[in-house]
Amino acid sequence: MTGAGTGTLLGVLAVVLAVAVLTRPRGTSTVDFYLAGQRVGVATNAWAICGDYFSAASFLGVAAAVYATGLDGAWYAVGFAAGFVPVLLFVAAPLRRFGEFSIPDFLGRRLGSEKVRLVAVGVVQIIILSYLVPQTVGSGITWELLVGEGIGGLSPYATGILVSTAVVAALVAFGGMRGTTWTQAVQFLLLLAALVWLAATVVAEGFDYGDAVSHISTEPLGNATDGDVVPEQSALHPGEPAVFGEPGARYGGLGQFALIVTLAMGTAGLPHVMNRYFTSPTGSAARTTTVWVLCLAGVFYSLAVMLGTAARELVPAAVDDHPWLRELTVDGVLTTPEHALPVLGRIFGGDAGMGVVAAAALIAVLSTVAGLLLAAAASWGHDVYERHINPRATQRQAVLAGRVFTLLTACAAAVLGLTLRPGTFDGVTPSIVATMVTWAFAIAGSALTPVFILAIWWRRTTARGAVTGMLTGLTAAVAMFTTGALADGGLLDEVLVTPTLVAAPLAAAVTVLVSRRTAPPPDVEESWLIMHGTAADRRAERLARLVVAEGRRRREVRRARR
Repeated sequence: MTGAGTGTLLGVLAVVLAVAVLTRPRGTSTVDFYLAGQRVGVATNAWAICGDYFSAASFLGVAAAVYATGLDGAWYAVGFAAGFVPVLLFVAAPLRRFGEFSIPDFLGRRLGSEKVRLVAVGVVQIIILSYLVPQTVGSGITWELLVGEGIGGLSPYATGILVSTAVVAALVAFGGMRGTTWTQAVQFLLLLAALVWLAATVVAEGFDYGDAVSHISTEPLGNATDGDVVPEQSALHPGEPAVFGEPGARYGGLGQFALIVTLAMGTAGLPHVMNRYFTSPTGSAARTTTVWVLCLAGVFYSLAVMLGTAARELVPAAVDDHPWLRELTVDGVLTTPEHALPVLGRIFGGDAGMGVVAAAALIAVLSTVAGLLLAAAASWGHDVYERHINPRATQRQAVLAGRVFTLLTACAAAVLGLTLRPGTFDGVTPSIVATMVTWAFAIAGSALTPVFILAIWWRRTTARGAVTGMLTGLTAAVAMFTTGALADGGLLDEVLVTPTLVAAPLAAAVTVLVSRRTAPPPDVEESWLIMHGTAADRRAERLARLVVAEGRRRREVRRARR
């Protein structure tokens, strides 16, 4: 990268660092560190959720999936955006009304069981690591393309992973939820600005989405593999070549449906996203925040799909005018689909344009990693350390434990990220970043979401039912997508690699069957009133408790006088 590109990148990262320093928490309580004092406004929280959610899989991965597979890649955008519909309808408001610090904390208190809490912590950590690894891969890809040099004898790919992970881990440990919220809000606005700039630039240069899809679809879709461009075969029409503008380049009909279900169901079980609802001041604020997120998601993913299409249309024609593209393409086709947006940025904005896209890509990584590390810290620090390892911990000790667990989780993610890189799963994925995130969604949607929603909406949910359901969903999801990743393709394999369509109903059924044979917690009606009662109902219930408590106190005073 030249001085212009490097300056753009460093300038944007300096802004993010300044925001983190200025908004660091003033206190040392766990409520401040994990929940930003539960005083985050609607707009700020919506931007921060978008910063959490619009990860490298959204910024690099969706455009890459569209570039590689056309309409089939667009299903990633549909699924990612649709995921907030069930959150809006079933989760946001009751979750915030009930309170607590995390999903394990919610389930443990709602079902009156420490075993539920600990099992949920284990599931949450698996989801977090599954989500963290593709973010580190995305940072390695970006550094490798844009900087091209390593530090201390490391490869550029490894350097990108280690530098980005170290920076964000330090920011999270230093700033907690308050600092992370504001940095994520600013990061999202910068990310959206970069996407809008690139889209506006491409359109100003004469790009038309409808014409581009029609033009690209006149020839079979091909992707660069082992130095050659290999035509993709249609999964819907065996024996026929795949076409950009028609479904079937990667998934058959059932596979497409399974992918959307996996992504939509998984959102409600993502710990770093759901934890943000505990920072809202009220349940209604949490619901309004979700409406904002849905609108922003629609804009964001529409632009990502358009730019993935633009890269497929414009890159081949740009090779002759930009000799540097020959190192990244085979017959005009990018060898790494995740390069689609950075390449467009350099074609239309030179090195500075590439710097803008590079900054946006790294911002997407840093923002999501920050949320994931905070979710990990909340699970280990609050749900395990404070409740089991050191129940008498002071607030300072509890916050210190959260910071330590933040750094340990970051180290684990970096190690796993170093073992993977583009090309590892070429046979089963249009984009390694988007597909690995899909696996995290699969675990969340199979193991957590069914139990989570049942605990919110079904009074009879029990601790034993929840534990059995979570373990069933986790086992089924991991077994299915592992089998699918190792298989040679086919209709069944499409469902195996996106297993929520099967694993989630199985987990829900097991939860219901076991719950019917065991007793629900004794305070279920009180929990139900907190989650679903009106404000007047909750005030009346609190008043009734106060009256009962006052009556008890007076009786004790009379007994003492006798």
